[in-house]
Amino acid sequence: MNQFSTLILIFLAIAFLLRIDFVFYIIYVCIGVYAWSRWVVPHAARNLHSGRTYATHSFWGETVPITIHLKNEGRLPLPWIRATESVAVQLRQGAPVNTVVALGHKKQVDLTYTIAARRRGFYQIGPLRLTMGDLFGIQPERHAQLPAEYITIYPRIIPLVRLGLPSRLPFGVLASQQRLFADPARPMGVRDFRSGDSLRQINWKASAHTRQLLVRTYEPAISLETAVLLDLHTDTYTRQSRANTIEWAIEVAASLAAHLVDQRQAVGLITNGIDPLAVGDGPVFDENSGRLLRHSAAALSENPGALLPPVIPPRHGRNHLVKILERLARIENENTIPLTTWVAEATAHLSWGVTILVITPRGAETVCQTLHRLARAGYNPILIAVEPDANFGQVRERARRLGFSAYHVAVPADLDRWRQRTTSPFS
Repeated sequence: MNQFSTLILIFLAIAFLLRIDFVFYIIYVCIGVYAWSRWVVPHAARNLHSGRTYATHSFWGETVPITIHLKNEGRLPLPWIRATESVAVQLRQGAPVNTVVALGHKKQVDLTYTIAARRRGFYQIGPLRLTMGDLFGIQPERHAQLPAEYITIYPRIIPLVRLGLPSRLPFGVLASQQRLFADPARPMGVRDFRSGDSLRQINWKASAHTRQLLVRTYEPAISLETAVLLDLHTDTYTRQSRANTIEWAIEVAASLAAHLVDQRQAVGLITNGIDPLAVGDGPVFDENSGRLLRHSAAALSENPGALLPPVIPPRHGRNHLVKILERLARIENENTIPLTTWVAEATAHLSWGVTILVITPRGAETVCQTLHRLARAGYNPILIAVEPDANFGQVRERARRLGFSAYHVAVPADLDRWRQRTTSPFS
């Protein structure tokens, strides 16, 4: 700006001294360019609209395309726009958007890039920084910004048989000698029609054959809900492999929840980890990774139970599974309340007979005694240990004596060994 004014003054002095018409012509052009640049860019920038289109939720391993829309709604052109998008390091796949485009009147430009869902989490996408200016650099550059948005990446979901667990764990709908209801999936035969039987139960084909009304009979069953109890107390995990084992435990929880929903069973989630999105005034993201950060744990010493995320009660359906996966995508480990002192309070709201899948690093004796108390209270606890343990046979035997089942689901490094087995190692 100052340099351009100085240049005009120099040309003006030369024109008055030399009386050359061509110099006056140059002055008129410079003043016109200056006036146009001063007016057109601010007015055109008001009509610039930007937006971002993408899937806000993604499964682990997917590639997510993101499209940025830049549209000039006005009649005046925008000579140039520099668009720079911020992308989390853990999501980057290829070069992010960092380009310069021009927009004529009523024109739109779409800029597309992709991100890779390589790790679960709640990530920030953006902000998109827009810089505009005139062709000659006369006016200062103008800046605008498209606010950041967010994407949730679900944990990896592994088929149950590949986890090394039998596909018929004792949860869900179980056969029972107590006739609570008849399970239509368990036909037993027919019997004579009785007053009060529903017409829907009549076996018309068999009735026509015998010339008397017969109704279908089913095996009695009892419907048991399932709660996945995920232990994320930091000090419970071995320091050397803590990060990987915790991620593995979350993947196991997600896989079990998905399997239960596929079996049309009710499933819930209880954890002593922390959901950073539910703690504090708002989300805070790491500048380098773009991942949601845990807030300061200063409040843990005062009331750690208040920081625990709300319990997700057992429910059916895909929509409920999505709610569980979103929680597992954001959840982080923390030194809140140890499993052995927290489990009684955590399960107090559950109904009698609920199956509790307790995912914890190891089957220590204190843990087994805690699950034994759950069994005596009328629940159906199942221990799932996720850390390597060469002596897990002793844990399994201890659990058997205490009245519950125990399974060893080791870290992901052992998964290849399990895949080679044709049968479940626990069957």
